[in-house]
Amino acid sequence: MADLSPEGTDTTGAPSSSVRGVVDVVLNSAAELNRRQQLIDALRRLRRALPGDPGFGDPLSLAGPGGARAVARVADRLLDQKPAATREVSLGALQVWQAALEKMGRGRGDQELTIVFTDLVGFSTWSLEAGDGATLTLLRAVAQAVETPITDNGGHVVKRMGDGLMAVFIRPDAALKAVFTAQDALAEVDLDGYTPRMRVGLHTGTPRQIGDDWLGVDVTIAARMMGLGGDGNVMMSATTLEELEAGTLEDLDLTIRPWRRGFFATTPNGVPVDLGIWRVRRN
Repeated sequence: MADLSPEGTDTTGAPSSSVRGVVDVVLNSAAELNRRQQLIDALRRLRRALPGDPGFGDPLSLAGPGGARAVARVADRLLDQKPAATREVSLGALQVWQAALEKMGRGRGDQELTIVFTDLVGFSTWSLEAGDGATLTLLRAVAQAVETPITDNGGHVVKRMGDGLMAVFIRPDAALKAVFTAQDALAEVDLDGYTPRMRVGLHTGTPRQIGDDWLGVDVTIAARMMGLGGDGNVMMSATTLEELEAGTLEDLDLTIRPWRRGFFATTPNGVPVDLGIWRVRRN
């Protein structure tokens, strides 16, 4: 009887070894292409040219209003964390979506707030050496030192992020007072000779409230201010400075200096090019 089975299959209907071999070659080639560093680098360069924050999807990126950012959180869990072309393409699409939402105004709310981000400098390195017990003890002391002046000055702790937090204030004057009161209290914390240092970023804008969280471009800017804080500086946007009541800096015994980026440095992602940035210090 003539063999009527389709070419490339055996009599049971299973693909022949030759077909399986071709499929394996194609899949292996696709996987190799997906991991090719030159392609990944090219896609990352393309993402930098796309609208939106090219750091979108990074755990430290705060870009994007509710929907886009929520999807990015899920995508970051589902996508393979190893560098791959498909990951860059997926996050690139979300990045453009986020930018479109921001352009339509969905990244801003209607209530002006001052947003504060804090972070402990070098905490991860110290905690690895100190161990879990000492780390928890220190974090409790830090929370007491930092969160008390925030609430005492009318601020609201939005969320805690390991060794840092995000808070919002109705008035920038209260935010600035809380920040430096917290730094003074933190200077009194000592655990076996270790005193933590805190960098802080402040920005005033109109973030959008989603449930108990605040999202949007102004949140991104505040986080970027903190990122410029280096080894323990307080950084403030020009928007916050402009909204301070007259005499606030003098009353708090503070001085400001303009932050200037290095000659070859670029403006931090998510920060308007024309936004002034100031370093705030005690006299």
